[in-house]
Amino acid sequence: MRTIYISLFLFLFPVFLFSQGKIHGKVYNSITNEPLAYVSVAITGTTVATLTDANGNYEFNGLIPGYYNVSASFVGFEQKTISEIEVTNTKHAEVNFALEEKISNLKEVEIKSSPFIKKEETPLSLNTIGVTEISRNPGGNRDISKVIQSFPGVAPSPAYRNDIIIRGGAPNENRFFLDGIEVPNINHFATQGSSGGPVGMINVDFIREVEFYSGAFPANRYNALSSVMEFKYIDGRDDRIGGKFTIGASDIGITLEGPANKNATFLASARRSYLQFLFKALGLPFLPIYNDFQAIYKWKINNKNELTFIGIGAIDNSVLNTSLQESGTKQQKYILGYLPEYFQWNYANGIKFVHFGGKGYTTFVLSRNMLNNETYKYLNNIENPSNKILNYKSQEAENKLRVERTIRTNDIKLSYGSNIEYAHYSNSTFQKITINNSIDTINFSSNLNVLKYGLFGQMSTTFMEGRLAASIGIRSDAADFSKSTRNILNQLSPRLSLSYSLATNITINANTGIYYQLPPYTVLGYRNNEGLFVNKENNVSYIKSKHFVGGMEYQTKKNMKITLEGFLKLYSHYPFILSDSISMANLGSDYGVIGNTAVTSTSSGRSFGTELLIQQKLFKGLYGLLSYTFVRSEFRDKNNKWVSSSWDNIHIINITTGKTFKKNWEAGIKWRFALGNPYTPYNFDLSRTIAIWNINKTGTPDYNKLNTERLPATHQLDIRVDKKVLLKKFTLEFYIDIQNVYAFKTTFAPILDVVRDANDNILTDTNDPTKYQAEYIENKSGQPTPTLGVTIEF
Repeated sequence: MRTIYISLFLFLFPVFLFSQGKIHGKVYNSITNEPLAYVSVAITGTTVATLTDANGNYEFNGLIPGYYNVSASFVGFEQKTISEIEVTNTKHAEVNFALEEKISNLKEVEIKSSPFIKKEETPLSLNTIGVTEISRNPGGNRDISKVIQSFPGVAPSPAYRNDIIIRGGAPNENRFFLDGIEVPNINHFATQGSSGGPVGMINVDFIREVEFYSGAFPANRYNALSSVMEFKYIDGRDDRIGGKFTIGASDIGITLEGPANKNATFLASARRSYLQFLFKALGLPFLPIYNDFQAIYKWKINNKNELTFIGIGAIDNSVLNTSLQESGTKQQKYILGYLPEYFQWNYANGIKFVHFGGKGYTTFVLSRNMLNNETYKYLNNIENPSNKILNYKSQEAENKLRVERTIRTNDIKLSYGSNIEYAHYSNSTFQKITINNSIDTINFSSNLNVLKYGLFGQMSTTFMEGRLAASIGIRSDAADFSKSTRNILNQLSPRLSLSYSLATNITINANTGIYYQLPPYTVLGYRNNEGLFVNKENNVSYIKSKHFVGGMEYQTKKNMKITLEGFLKLYSHYPFILSDSISMANLGSDYGVIGNTAVTSTSSGRSFGTELLIQQKLFKGLYGLLSYTFVRSEFRDKNNKWVSSSWDNIHIINITTGKTFKKNWEAGIKWRFALGNPYTPYNFDLSRTIAIWNINKTGTPDYNKLNTERLPATHQLDIRVDKKVLLKKFTLEFYIDIQNVYAFKTTFAPILDVVRDANDNILTDTNDPTKYQAEYIENKSGQPTPTLGVTIEF
């Protein structure tokens, strides 16, 4: 492969055209959308600058391809810098500035133009991630769920999962918005009732930046307990049709963009995996196949009205490699024994209309999302009715309307709005399960309709001549599911943020708030075999979390930010699973479904810790990020004692750094460390009971010993090298990404398996004929994983 790349490089060298690039865009008032004339726009670190024209437009021509930071400043408005803008010869970089009016003219406390976003509503616990940071992240595979694991408060997940664990919270406590349109999940092979999966769905080429909130959520965002992620999308190019063709580690994809009609642009992409061929060649017991599709249409009707359509969808299928049924290794046969097959599709689409008028703007969002999830399992993977262990089919569909209004009057910024949702959930479940020492069968069908609605308002202003900024918000949500969820006053959600400027570049920040989240539809729609909505009868309520966050931020003139934050989260009304006597807060990091069982809203928990972040945005070719998190996460067990949750990592360290070089070379490294997760050991004797093993084909957790064991610490080094080749009509990018460079072996919970003889027959315990012989098998994994990728932009 190396020889092929070198040959291609030498063959194309004579036609290299180191042509010049261009940055252009528009500067406008963020509240009124009116263009701002005579704004000073400059490329930072250089003497290159210009002024916008009467329509707010500017442009820089004759730029050498590379990365640039651009700033815009204007009297009466906050300065703004957008960093790491990539300029190539095949596509002009469009960079638009939405400038905020100053709420104070006190020069002593004005912060210089910075690449770090800080909002009045959220003065802390907010990080902005640019598209270049996502694309070049070592080991990230252009997947935002993996990239954010470098930031403070975010726990690492296994290599085969994309679970987002924020400040000790479960994976289902996060919410995602694509340019204001909510999507339930951003991963393929989603765990229903949670938010994880092995591969991200979002096309990085659509992203301008991601706003990642690990706390202090603004009042217009709801149904989240741990994080909110806002994906800000780019506009399609308006000069001609262009695109990008990508061959990555596990998939192949194409993106197209261009003008659609007058004042309108589009982006569209499709991607298909070839991971199943690799897995089969490697002899893995499961073969995943995924496809995704995305489209954006944006119509800037005039300065007063904009319309955006966004659509995203996926089709996922994971089948078993049954060719290993006879010839596979012991571990391969073990996995084939318990792992089911999955078929899943989902989509989300929506229309956003923004009208600018008066002293602000109004946003209307109409959207729909749907998930279809099917799971099957047969004894010994032989498909006939008598062997059926699991037959699950479920659908979730949500229809949403949200209206928001934002205005600014003098020194006050005010936003308010409401939302209404209608959801339909259906479930058909046949499953043989084990409860204590007995085997039971779940067999029910369910249909549920839920109406949800909410209101919010938030006001931000300054005091003490601008030195103290404050934002107060309140929202309330309700759903017609149970007596508790119906009363909108039960879910009052106040929040308060304060930011005090000690100096031009040092601030003290604090936030407190109460947040609510409705349990997943798998909980709401569960019926027992008699057809009773058990959890409705149990008066299941919204999950509640109180947040207290405080910290300090220091920014330098060289694009560096240092923050230190402490946090405390107090959980109540979490679903408590009656059959296993554990909190659902411990679940969500495995495939399948969580919450499809009887629960009560009686579980409580807490997480607390400290975070340090040192982030260097691109400066003279260097960038880097260092984060340290101390976090404890605990929930009460069935005996009302505090026990570590499944996300109690305690210590997490991440170091990412890189440098851009001449001739379009770039290199980066990432090192991660985390203390091992707690886990629940198996009940050895119960697991090997013949009747129970024949159903589960895996160990049965002993929840009397909930999370009493802990895995060893993990660490890993990833490196990545990128090279861009600039041709006359194309830009080629080659990269090599090596994960786990020094081959660290991660230790997972040990496997409990039955003992077999030379003919593969399971051995019975001679002292107890009701049980199989069983043994624990060491479970370690880890080897260097090199990836070669090619991107062609045209």
